[in-house]
Amino acid sequence: MSETLSRKPVDAGDINDAITGAHAALGGRQKDDGHWVFELEADATIPSEYVLLEHYLDRIDQEKQDRIGVYLRRTQCDHGGWPLYEGGKFDLSATVKAYFALKAIGDNIDAPHMKQAREAILDRGGAARANVFTRIQLALFGEVPWRATPVMPVELMLLPRTAFFSVWNMAYWSRAVIAPMLVLGSLKPLAVNPRGIHVQELFVRPPEEVRDWIRGPYRSVWGRVFKHLDTVLRPIVPMLPRKMHQKAIKVAIAFVEERLSLGGLGAIYPAMANVVMMYRALAVPDEDPRAATAWQGIQDLLVKKDDEIYCQPCVSPVWDTALSGLAMLEAASGPHATKRDETVAALKKSAAWLRDRQILDVKGDWAINAPNLRPGGWAFQYENDYYPDVDDTAVVGMLLHRLDPAENREAIERAREWIIGMQSTNGGWGAFDINNDLELLNHIPFSDHGALLDPPTADVSARCVSFLCQLGHAEDRPVIDKALEYLRAEQEREGCWFGRWGTNYIYGTWSVLCALNIAGVSHDDAMIKRAVAWLEDVQRPDGGWGEDCASYEGGAPGVYKESLPTQTAWAVLALMAVGQRESDAVKRGMSYLVSQQDEKGEWHEEPYNAVGFPKVFYLRYHGYKQFFPLTALSRYRNLSASNTGRVEYGF
Repeated sequence: MSETLSRKPVDAGDINDAITGAHAALGGRQKDDGHWVFELEADATIPSEYVLLEHYLDRIDQEKQDRIGVYLRRTQCDHGGWPLYEGGKFDLSATVKAYFALKAIGDNIDAPHMKQAREAILDRGGAARANVFTRIQLALFGEVPWRATPVMPVELMLLPRTAFFSVWNMAYWSRAVIAPMLVLGSLKPLAVNPRGIHVQELFVRPPEEVRDWIRGPYRSVWGRVFKHLDTVLRPIVPMLPRKMHQKAIKVAIAFVEERLSLGGLGAIYPAMANVVMMYRALAVPDEDPRAATAWQGIQDLLVKKDDEIYCQPCVSPVWDTALSGLAMLEAASGPHATKRDETVAALKKSAAWLRDRQILDVKGDWAINAPNLRPGGWAFQYENDYYPDVDDTAVVGMLLHRLDPAENREAIERAREWIIGMQSTNGGWGAFDINNDLELLNHIPFSDHGALLDPPTADVSARCVSFLCQLGHAEDRPVIDKALEYLRAEQEREGCWFGRWGTNYIYGTWSVLCALNIAGVSHDDAMIKRAVAWLEDVQRPDGGWGEDCASYEGGAPGVYKESLPTQTAWAVLALMAVGQRESDAVKRGMSYLVSQQDEKGEWHEEPYNAVGFPKVFYLRYHGYKQFFPLTALSRYRNLSASNTGRVEYGF
């Protein structure tokens, strides 16, 4: 769309038509029981690991493997390898895994796409230079010696919370992945690998000759210190008392089994796959209920469509339901409401579905830092009782409060109590834990990904503020004020905020501006003015906004080669939250959203819009491009009829 078209005044009729179409499209995706769930796509690593898992276990389903192969070949890039996100640069570890998987599927290594990938890997130092998780995968197949991996003794499971290297000082995802992995590292099993697939051709030097598996560049001097410690510990670990070693294995297994559910350990693929391999290494039959449950959880992550299959890293039904519900409710509000009664009735089913999934009787891992706090949160997935998060909880709470505060009073109050109790000492909130910010741990050799922790972040903290302010309890004001001080300190020099869980600075800035507005911060506050100026500055000529995942890797914040519906929606929602509904920037953003909608009432975008771990693992929420534009368009319409012109909700 040209800049001239983007400056054409947005027509109220066009807005209404767009809302009607989007409302019908999103409503049509609601499940019979009231919930929504969209695909959650990562990069090539998870599908590749799934292929290798089948070969590790000798549970090969060739039809599935062939269809995953179609997905992997389609996502290979011109640079010969696989990126971590759409249009991203070559990633060595993702490419090693994808090559290994395709060879296991049956691709000829002399085929052009395999030759291109292999040459790209070798040009970058070979598989020996892949990351820690990739080297562990290679060790499980006997491709590299176990000394290629950092020292991570299973005895770590015996350390108390006060010990520096305790797993309780790590993030939930780290604990869930590490516990079964430590058992694997102790037993050092070898994949069944019935077809004898090996990838020695990916090494510049034979793995047995490599002596520098753990090397820089280090992020600080502490990296060198911990590398030295790894060297010192390596010969000592095998000499630890056998009784202690066996006790540690039992503790690790108990940790896993206490948290194992139909959703899998931690309800995330890496932990789930490690559990399956752990049970095989322990000679637990595949038919054993524990092993069968772990395996079924992984099967439930597979997405099958057309001639392709890929494996999701996890599923997002609670998040998708809350966000879809808020979008539908916004559209069904105000004097021009779209199908108000029908929508509210459908959302009552969503509320009941959500209430049934509130975690009220399980004290998860978070309780080690708050033993007297009652549970009351929601997890991201269908079932993950030990790992609720405050972000999902805040968004669900805002939906329930806005929909029917009386009917949902008990659920809302338990969520409020839990979120307040989860605040960290610096005023912010991490997603899953309190004060999970022992930064030195991110410098140990195992943490080459730099994502071992769950410290407070602006986006999550903003959501908690939004929820508490929407409820409006005067006694919560000290908690809110402490959080506002944290958010003020976190603003970047450009005027934006970092987005830990969504891409990136546009997401973070939207999150914070919503919170500042509902918290009563003046729209004339310098902090808000700087944020508005930044959003206006990064708006694209066509009226939209876009941001690349490269902004996590040093790229310019808020910048991309094209505008995207999701990020445009975030930007205009942010601006409207702080009184900019009548601004030229918002009107142009609305014109962009209307222009990009298809005849079915939906939007399309290929770039990734979220992040699991910056620089390491990115995500594409397939639902974002549907419910966020609907929220933005509906908010714009509703503000036109508002007496105050002010957004009255936290989201």
